[in-house]
Amino acid sequence: MSSRSFGPVLLKVDDINMYFGKVAALSGVGFDVREGEIHSIIGPNGAGKTVLLNCINGLYHPQRGGISFKEQDITRINTHHRAKLGISRTFQKIELFRGITVLDNIRLGRHIHLKSGILSGSIYFGKTAREEIKTREYIEEEIIDLLEIESIRDKTVGMLPYGLQKRVELGRALALDPQLLLLDEPLAGLNLEEVEDMARFILDINQEKRWNVTCILVEHDMGVVMDISDRISVLSFGNKITTGTPNEIQNHPQVIEAYLGEEDLYATRR
Repeated sequence: MSSRSFGPVLLKVDDINMYFGKVAALSGVGFDVREGEIHSIIGPNGAGKTVLLNCINGLYHPQRGGISFKEQDITRINTHHRAKLGISRTFQKIELFRGITVLDNIRLGRHIHLKSGILSGSIYFGKTAREEIKTREYIEEEIIDLLEIESIRDKTVGMLPYGLQKRVELGRALALDPQLLLLDEPLAGLNLEEVEDMARFILDINQEKRWNVTCILVEHDMGVVMDISDRISVLSFGNKITTGTPNEIQNHPQVIEAYLGEEDLYATRR
């Protein structure tokens, strides 16, 4: 993508090994993600991409290797504490509460920052009221505005088209105010217009000063990956082939053989 400069290493994945029985989902996978970049993970189905994201956000704990975030070892801590540290994510299969509104779904992503106690919460005064006002401002004036979902804020999520549900899930992940955002196939199932919108949202989240969120993107749309990524790591059957810039990845013979293929490679260069 670009020659942008980035900050220090934010996330370090070191020699991760993840087994399910005798099946090696990840074998010695390691890479660094620098503060401020969009780092994409690509590879064929079954390469271990989602397993890798699950290890980063704590759904899985690898049998060997380590993960550090902001120079803190997070390999064994639970998902809740990783969220408090600033790691948020979306899912390959939408994980929303379909029976409640868009606004309430997004608010749920903010709960980890609420610190008011039972007493103030029960009678709604002081700290609780201030927290509620601040939360409303953040969600309603920033997240909803960014994702252009003002018109559906009070709609029940289960009644919305798939593409809008994808935006809502992204909004809930942003409500945590993350430093690192894990995006698991955010473009899957979207039409061309929705893909363009989602790619624009990701770039805004990453590059606008208000957000400045480091992103790890798992995605199969090679055109978008090559357009918006700063660096890309390639997996194949649980092994990392290489990490490099989009141009380096497009010209890497092992990547072409294992994943891109001549037809896909041509499509990314048009």
